[in-house]
Amino acid sequence: MKTIGLIGGMSWESTQTYYRLINQKVREQLGGLHSAKLILYSVDFAEIEPLQHAGDWAGTADILTEAAQALESAGADFIVLCTNTMHKVAPEIELAVNVPLLHIADATAKALQNDDIKAVGLLGTKFTMEQTFYRERIEDYGICVVVPDAKQRDRVHSVIFNELCLGETNKKSKADYLEIIDSLAHSGAEGVILGCTEIGLLINSSDTKVRLYDTTEIHAEQAVKFALGLSS
Repeated sequence: MKTIGLIGGMSWESTQTYYRLINQKVREQLGGLHSAKLILYSVDFAEIEPLQHAGDWAGTADILTEAAQALESAGADFIVLCTNTMHKVAPEIELAVNVPLLHIADATAKALQNDDIKAVGLLGTKFTMEQTFYRERIEDYGICVVVPDAKQRDRVHSVIFNELCLGETNKKSKADYLEIIDSLAHSGAEGVILGCTEIGLLINSSDTKVRLYDTTEIHAEQAVKFALGLSS
């Protein structure tokens, strides 16, 4: 079994979901008392969030490349970045280490391809929904990406930072998210990417008839398969 290097803390609310899912999936594969071999580097999100909103992506890259290098030095065989938004600096991380980085958008796009999805909605931070680094990565797989309108994007973003990252959920926010998901489906999306690792804390597939793709679960599944040699 390979050792997984997790870069977490963005936020820690979803990082603990990664830890749980990865260990559960290893046990499902191997049985008994098996659990994952992993090393966690959890950053202080309060240092990263203001850099995001200031557009200082180089500053965020410095923090995360240092984390990745520490994981590699500690014995990690590959890196899992436990956040969608910060894959904006995935190229800088990849250049800083000699071990693979499993890209969350690649894992998600392959799941969409397996289900023959041609058009998909995307929920996430405004950075993820509005910038090209994530959408174009999905589109490279021949999948059309649909995002909410500007007002809806503001609402999705606000709930992530002001509620979910703080461990808070409420019924009004859930209702708003489900309404936005319905609007994406009416716009032609055959499914919707939960493109922020916290969104799965608020909604899940039992809440809507629209097919949801939880990137946290997809990414964790990919990490386990890679660690056990079940995928390249």
